[in-house]
Amino acid sequence: MMQSNRSVAPAIDLIPNLRPPHQSLKFHRILVLVITFLAYASFHASRKPPSIVKSVLGPTIPVNSSSIFLNSTSIESDLTSNGTGWAPFNGPDGTLLLGKLDLSFLFAYATGMYFAGHVGDRIDLRLFLVFGMMGSGVFTILFGLGYWLDVHFFWFFVSVQIVCGLVQSIGWPCVVAIVGNWFGRARRGLIMGIWNSHTSVGNIIGSIIASKILDHGWGWSFVVPGALVIFIGVLVFLFLVVSPLDIGFATSVSETELNAEVSPVENLENRDSEEAVLLDDNHSDSTAAIGFIEAWKLPGVAPFALCLFFSKLVAYTFLYWLPFYIRHTAVAGVQLSHKTAGMLSTIFDIGGVCGGMLAGFISDLIDARAVTSIIFLVLSVPALILYRTFGGISTVTNTCLMFLSGLLVNGPYSLITTAVAADLGTQSSIGGNSRALATVTAIIDGTGSIGAALGPLMAGYFSSFGWNTVFFVLILSICFASALLIGLAKTEIAENKGRWFSSTPTSSTAV
Repeated sequence: MMQSNRSVAPAIDLIPNLRPPHQSLKFHRILVLVITFLAYASFHASRKPPSIVKSVLGPTIPVNSSSIFLNSTSIESDLTSNGTGWAPFNGPDGTLLLGKLDLSFLFAYATGMYFAGHVGDRIDLRLFLVFGMMGSGVFTILFGLGYWLDVHFFWFFVSVQIVCGLVQSIGWPCVVAIVGNWFGRARRGLIMGIWNSHTSVGNIIGSIIASKILDHGWGWSFVVPGALVIFIGVLVFLFLVVSPLDIGFATSVSETELNAEVSPVENLENRDSEEAVLLDDNHSDSTAAIGFIEAWKLPGVAPFALCLFFSKLVAYTFLYWLPFYIRHTAVAGVQLSHKTAGMLSTIFDIGGVCGGMLAGFISDLIDARAVTSIIFLVLSVPALILYRTFGGISTVTNTCLMFLSGLLVNGPYSLITTAVAADLGTQSSIGGNSRALATVTAIIDGTGSIGAALGPLMAGYFSSFGWNTVFFVLILSICFASALLIGLAKTEIAENKGRWFSSTPTSSTAV
């Protein structure tokens, strides 16, 4: 009998009624989903303020109402320093400096991701996640304190963003690995598609908070989301259970079940009773964690990681620059206020929520993650062209096209970072070893985060040539992302076409 060496969440340990048999496996699954949802939503809420305050920190740009059309001239060429904004971001090179600020956070985030996943498979995920949340909250608040301390030193803001990026990189490998411990592959697409809406929900919450309190000083746009991360971090410390094993949920796993990729949790669910029995030592989650290079060589990891590089580049360009773009591009011939632009940008994230759920549902239905991703990516190209061309006609048109763009852009991004990462991290080639989950997740999302770091920087640079250039680069990135999955999509089609056209229900297989 082998016991888990992880610490038990204090609230679960101190309150007997929260442990089995008083509470069922279903209760704890829901509890894990809710807590990890809140945790990562708070992370994203604290990432959103930089995009909201860009239009306040940066230079004032005269709006060319004709710039909504594809043959427009650059609105960035009209940059002037009129004494507004916040030094050093209010000069002619202000947008470039803001792009570098984004790069400092996202490059640190991408770099830290690789190490975070490696460490996460080897230590207590709950405590590691709490450490990341506390650090993130503190440094987000520190950035906002620059307002009251009257800081105008560029390297202060860069340094804070670098450290903040490093501690935030801890979050994603931890939450995906924890959710992967509690849910088997069969319904991961839909479950994780719904769960992954925390990204967009966090963006929406961050946008609303930062926009609503922006009039009181841009520092508050950082302090409040930073405090929110710390508060949720306390809840994670008290209530989050990393694995069913930690509180007595387990079951025996035969070799046949393992080869069929039936996880301990799935097997429990299929039993008439939820009474826990001991897990076979040979297949417990104490299995040695997989190496970093070995994880890269796993089937499907490299193509999906590189696909996410381009997909996340597009998603994060919108995350960091969409409020700025809306603010400085006329809608129905009217220049929107900072607050209105920030609030309107949440429509993209609402579309992202629906896109993540829809992509997860479709991928479960057809049992083809790569095919689903390609479909969304290909359809996002005309959506972006339509948004760029007709988004400025009216608020209704802008809203509808922004929602559609968010749905199609964030759909594959959401699917790859959740269900695909969990599938690849527990695939049959490594015997369903859950100790590879955080490492594989970190590789995929870390590679994607490098693209996420380059996207906002690219937007800051290419916007000087006109927003048409920015949208062209985004569309080109989507094409590259689609091409990287063609090989995997062909394999999925070959394996599933017989089942797609038969009346036999589809059974899940490894990616």
